[in-house]
Amino acid sequence: MLASTSLFALAQQAPVPTRVRGTVETTDGDVITVKSRTGEDVRLHMTGDLRVVGVVKAQLADVKVGSFIGVTTLPGPDGAPKAVEMHIFPENMRGTGEGSRPWDLKPNSSMTNATVSESVVSNDGHTLLVKYKGGEKKVDVTPETPVVTFVPGDKSELKPGAKVIAFMKQLPDGSFETSRVSVGRDGITPPM
Repeated sequence: MLASTSLFALAQQAPVPTRVRGTVETTDGDVITVKSRTGEDVRLHMTGDLRVVGVVKAQLADVKVGSFIGVTTLPGPDGAPKAVEMHIFPENMRGTGEGSRPWDLKPNSSMTNATVSESVVSNDGHTLLVKYKGGEKKVDVTPETPVVTFVPGDKSELKPGAKVIAFMKQLPDGSFETSRVSVGRDGITPPM
């Protein structure tokens, strides 16, 4: 009975976040504080192998057959996946997070990192067929869908006011650390 009560208590706990989106408030040595999009201050210890990537504007025309992309989708009125945002991975990031899974950008959103195998242009935008290990997905992309790409970044970009998405993990003491941060450049908020 004790075991089932403990399992029930664990099941009721809120999931530990794995990403924080927001604005850098402060940087103090190896700790950054991010004001999350929901208003909380999240302190993150930056690991020694921290990877910082810049997020810059790209165009839908930059997406070609063979491009490795990430696309956040929501079900459209007809149930078909509609792109909320798209990011083009540079070749050295090909294979990053390949697959399709639930995503926390918006309720019911999913993230698919895959290779574009087909692109069909219509009056309403593009329909992409993307393939990943174990599956494929057809995605509708409108001209209004934000498209970005990644460029090499630097820890010096993590200064107050910078818009970021930090991938984090909780340590046994309850604190958080990050080994990867994407930072918007030229006024861009990382849309993923």
